[in-house]
Amino acid sequence: MYDVIVIGARCAGSPTAMLFARQGYRVLLLEKARFPQDTLSSHYLHMQGVALLERWGLLDRVRDSGAQPITHQIYQGPDVRIEGFSLPIDGLTTTYAPRRYVLDPILAEGAVASGVDFRQGCAVKDLLWENDRVAGVRYTTPGGTETTERARLVVGADGMRSLVARKAGAENVIEHPRMTTTYYSYWSNVPADFELYERPGRWIGVLPTNDDLTLLMAYFPQADYHQVRRNAEPAYLDAFRTTAPELYERMQSGRREEQLYGTGHQENYFRKAWGPGWVLVGDAVNHKDSITARGITEAFVQAQSLTALVGDRLHDDAGLASALRRYENELGNEALNHYQGALNVAELKPEGRTEMLRKLVGHQEHIDRYFSTLSGAISIDDFYNDELLTLLDS
Repeated sequence: MYDVIVIGARCAGSPTAMLFARQGYRVLLLEKARFPQDTLSSHYLHMQGVALLERWGLLDRVRDSGAQPITHQIYQGPDVRIEGFSLPIDGLTTTYAPRRYVLDPILAEGAVASGVDFRQGCAVKDLLWENDRVAGVRYTTPGGTETTERARLVVGADGMRSLVARKAGAENVIEHPRMTTTYYSYWSNVPADFELYERPGRWIGVLPTNDDLTLLMAYFPQADYHQVRRNAEPAYLDAFRTTAPELYERMQSGRREEQLYGTGHQENYFRKAWGPGWVLVGDAVNHKDSITARGITEAFVQAQSLTALVGDRLHDDAGLASALRRYENELGNEALNHYQGALNVAELKPEGRTEMLRKLVGHQEHIDRYFSTLSGAISIDDFYNDELLTLLDS
């Protein structure tokens, strides 16, 4: 009998398991894959996520992995270019965009070092129920044997297509249509900062990652998905040529080192977050378009929030229900702001945003504060202070 079973060992699951174990709970972490294994990702750790890694004692592992440090950000849209970087959190001034086959094992190893029982190659098939409450899981072992484990709380950290959400009946409470499709790959000899380029109907994201490679991402409207998919490479290259000509020139001296990866299935939703004996974290509870690269960071924030709120109340029925209710309510605050922000960017209509950003040119403090709203260093409400509102009205 475990206190907590966590399903999924990537960016939401491993930190959640680790933090529960550090509170003294007996935790089982189940993962269908075998690490290291890559997955679709925009990779970026916003400053808020970096600060949590430092707090958890895992940031040095990311630094030592060869992930390139990022200290400068560029945004270029129609008739505007701004450069700067997020304000620090806890004195940290550098961010990273590690490959997932690098980051996910680091997180899982952190969980194991904290006492978590980590089992890879295990496919969860169903939830166990007892008196209308989730009481455990049924899964197959790497050898194909079906077995069960029981726990006080089952955590679904199993992504957008979460089995836990489906079996527990966690319905979408907020939902929007798909907005974009994205294709990306990894290039050598294309030196870059954290760079963003935009024109109507197109968005380009650029991030230095591991092994001196640069992630180059192109976003298209969801309506273009099937057309882009049929001719992905020409569409991908044309997006850079027409949206970021200077970057496209840099690419001519570089080399694409991997295949093109892509998806048009970027769902936008919040699900019901919890019920008797179960709770959801990460993409299982909230997924949005990857265009603002907030997924990893928000998975970390949710893991920290959930485990802190539960604290020592796991075996107190009323206390646990209160903690899970507060966790769900907190999702409706900061996470909802970032969700709406992602939808706004994913419209691929830069006009209103670039009009505001043009007024920031020459005001570096406000530019850095703008980048800080994306990184989680300051809130949207704090960004729109009296000084900025005066500037925007001028």
